[in-house]
Amino acid sequence: MKTSKDNKPYQIVIIEDNPGDYTLIVNYLEEQFLSPKIFWAKNFKEAKKLVTDATICSDLILLDLSLPDKSGEELITEMFLLCPETPLIILTGLSDNTFGIKSLSLGISDYLIKDELDANLLYKSIIYNIERKKTLLQLATSEKRYSDLFHLSPQPMWVYDTVSLRFLDVNEAAEKHYGYSLQEFLGMTIKDIRPVEDIPEMHKRVEFLNENEGSHSLGTFRHKKKNGEIIYVEIQSNIIQFQDSIGRIILASDVTERLSYIEAIEKQNEKLKEIAWIQSHVVRAPLARMMSLIDIIKNFGIEENDSENLLNNLLISAEELDVIIKDITKKSEGIQLDKK
Repeated sequence: MKTSKDNKPYQIVIIEDNPGDYTLIVNYLEEQFLSPKIFWAKNFKEAKKLVTDATICSDLILLDLSLPDKSGEELITEMFLLCPETPLIILTGLSDNTFGIKSLSLGISDYLIKDELDANLLYKSIIYNIERKKTLLQLATSEKRYSDLFHLSPQPMWVYDTVSLRFLDVNEAAEKHYGYSLQEFLGMTIKDIRPVEDIPEMHKRVEFLNENEGSHSLGTFRHKKKNGEIIYVEIQSNIIQFQDSIGRIILASDVTERLSYIEAIEKQNEKLKEIAWIQSHVVRAPLARMMSLIDIIKNFGIEENDSENLLNNLLISAEELDVIIKDITKKSEGIQLDKK
């Protein structure tokens, strides 16, 4: 039994044409709530004015199904158009289970029979449906945030089914980068974007990830675009509940240019090592001979019969050195890296 009244300042709209029923509902509310703010509309016209009033932030609507100017399914539909985010509880004198089930399918929060109603039942329904609506709105907001992050991401992303390997959803960046439309992607599996020779290894990877569901995956793999181009892609993935399936969400970063650039740098480094070796070994031989000949001339002079021989040796070493320098220059000119 409740020992104290609920002190939350709920704003409740009652749409009821029968003054007696309205008074009874108010009594039930005041029995359970400390200070409820209640608004009354006696027909659809007044109800429309109330629920569209920007100064009234109603937490819940109690709606009689039979109003003078509108009733039944049409009334429910019109009310949802006016206030789709506000919980709507039907209060009716008609015990029609078929229509009650149908009205729930239309989106109402609860369906209560007036003759079975009491303060406690009404209170439980109000609190439950207000909190339920908050949870649903939070979930919808969360799903929209996920959807925006997913679909508006500049990086290619997709979700695939961990069992069938079919694409479940693909963002626009993936469509543009791989060349497939969304409909084409949804008719494909992740095998279709892998080179044939890489598929066996892909199956092993998928099997490992499925056996370790909580694992976050990171790695670089080869992918194939619609035009047949092979690219290298850095993949980050994690498990996700997607609709009725267990999926894996993928973030794909094309690293083809980066890997090509690194490969080019490594090749250039090899050339630089070769040049350094030439400078430290090949250049030294003719240079050492020239220095020796110059030293002999400086210290001992040149006798007439040796002068031609010494000069010829100097010339040979100089020409050899010239060829080596030209070779180094040629190799150096081949070292060109694009600035990214």
